[in-house]
Amino acid sequence: MLAAWFETFGPATEVLTIGDTDTPSVGPGEVLVRLHTSGINPSDVKKRAGAFPDLLNGGFVIPNSDGAGIIEAVGEGMDRNRIGERVWIYQAQYARRFGTAAEYVAIDSARAATLPDAVGFDIGACLGIPAMTAHRCVFADGEVSGQTILITGGAGRVGNYAVQWASMSGATVIATASNDDDVAACKQAGAEFVVNHRGDDFIAAVIAANSGAPVDRVIEVEFGVNLPTSVEVLRTGGTIATYSSNLDKEPKLPFLKMMYKDITLRFVIVYAMPEVAKEHAVSDIAAALAEDRLQHRIAAALPLADIATGNETIEQDGVRGAVVLNID
Repeated sequence: MLAAWFETFGPATEVLTIGDTDTPSVGPGEVLVRLHTSGINPSDVKKRAGAFPDLLNGGFVIPNSDGAGIIEAVGEGMDRNRIGERVWIYQAQYARRFGTAAEYVAIDSARAATLPDAVGFDIGACLGIPAMTAHRCVFADGEVSGQTILITGGAGRVGNYAVQWASMSGATVIATASNDDDVAACKQAGAEFVVNHRGDDFIAAVIAANSGAPVDRVIEVEFGVNLPTSVEVLRTGGTIATYSSNLDKEPKLPFLKMMYKDITLRFVIVYAMPEVAKEHAVSDIAAALAEDRLQHRIAAALPLADIATGNETIEQDGVRGAVVLNID
């Protein structure tokens, strides 16, 4: 099969190879998916760059966790009626070497969720990490109806889905954005208020948007840098759910302030989510797709041969949507 892989860590243009390799065989409890698309996420780019030094200990890695395609075969113990089913894939390159940047992937059938006929394979490649991470951030700590949630980076890959999940579930969403395009994207996704996180009066603007009261929860794209303001705008007993801290990877916690406000910290990554949380996310995504209630942002669609360009696109600042590789 045609695939992309890397055998050493480094810049995308130097280490990513396109070529032929063996088509995987399907094992018990697995399905073999003929992939049409593969999604590139920041975690995929970081792995290729060397964030996990032991990743290549078993041999070369086919990158990318997300994708979409059609089941062509099933393993022992699996329902043969799944053959021909359109599916979206998540967690393909986690604790295993072979992800979705290839014509085929053999994967645990639980990681291959049904993709409705009306939903494109490009959208299927957006769902695993972005939509599931956002779902966990919004719902991990209970119902959100009637609450006010501050979502930083509301125009981003995860943030935009978080705005949608929260607003669809009855929360009042305050999103942050710093330019007109991002403001429009946040409002289109369902944010009732959008504030400029770079403004000098950010804390006052958030409190004012919530009728003078602190917010119930914060969903945070830059945990370390934004922690001081997150603590200030959050009510006593509130929660901060975060999935990223790129600008400050080792933040210092204002312990006493957080303790006196009884703040709960929630760290979110799809791979470590409890299975029940993954099932919850997959179920809600299925319902939203069936009813066409989710908006999706695709920043670039490229052929598999341009995977290095896709990696470089993800590494750029200001890229708001998903980067999708077309394999067929």
